[in-house]
Amino acid sequence: MMFKSLLGFAAMAQTAFGASLQQVQNFGNNPTRIQMYIYVPDRVATNPAIIVALHPCGGTGQQWFSGTRLPSFADQNGFILIYPSTPNQSNCWDVHNPASLTHNGGGDAGGIISMVNYTLDRYKGNREKVYVMGFSSGGMMTNVMAGSYPEVFEAGAAYSGTAHACFAGAGGATPFSSNQTCAQGLQKTPEQWGAFVRNSYPGYNGRRPRMMITHGNADTLVRPQCATEALKQWSNVLGVSLTRQVQGVPSSQFTQHIYGDGTKLQGFFGNGVGHAPSVDEQTLLRFFGLIA
Repeated sequence: MMFKSLLGFAAMAQTAFGASLQQVQNFGNNPTRIQMYIYVPDRVATNPAIIVALHPCGGTGQQWFSGTRLPSFADQNGFILIYPSTPNQSNCWDVHNPASLTHNGGGDAGGIISMVNYTLDRYKGNREKVYVMGFSSGGMMTNVMAGSYPEVFEAGAAYSGTAHACFAGAGGATPFSSNQTCAQGLQKTPEQWGAFVRNSYPGYNGRRPRMMITHGNADTLVRPQCATEALKQWSNVLGVSLTRQVQGVPSSQFTQHIYGDGTKLQGFFGNGVGHAPSVDEQTLLRFFGLIA
């Protein structure tokens, strides 16, 4: 869950245009005092899409801004990027906290939703095109956000994460926490995993976010079984089953797992890939429907 390689990047990277990452104060209800950073390209689309990008443990929103090429794609396509940042729990998200695992329960998840609502209102964003992605702890939180707030997110993409509520009941969800059962590949049935999602928002019968799960098969910090469990969870929630596997997508190291027709759920496993972001931005944005 630590992402030390990001630490060498500039905290406030700037594109070739004039836009830069900016901190936003007073964005709304913020029960855990997390921080909001936002990237608004110089040329914003009408009713722009919004992507929430969640950093790993030990990282910050500013560092994650430099961790992928999403800002350059925002420049090209006019969508807005939100970079939440937590100073708590060794800069790890509270994916174990009942507050974040409960719809409108508060926690880090509640603060992130405030950021989304602020951005939708301030920039006249498209409420049908709000997405979430993240790596490691951010990947775990991606699944939490999709499970606790299905009405907010159209799709999510989790890299090196764990299933929604996998850390429920643990005292913490950092690499230093005593209980690492989840990160080592806690196994449950698809129905049990699906129940965690449904119980986070009892009575909700609306559309569920489409999901993309990516993991390295050589990851020893967050075991690849975690991705298998997340895929079991979302296959149950979304009502789709594995139909085929495709070698060499999006690159030679990866195998794509397609559920149903692939529009609702996909998985990617990288041979020889360890605990690394492995973000292929074009694959991500195509799955989100933001580029052709």
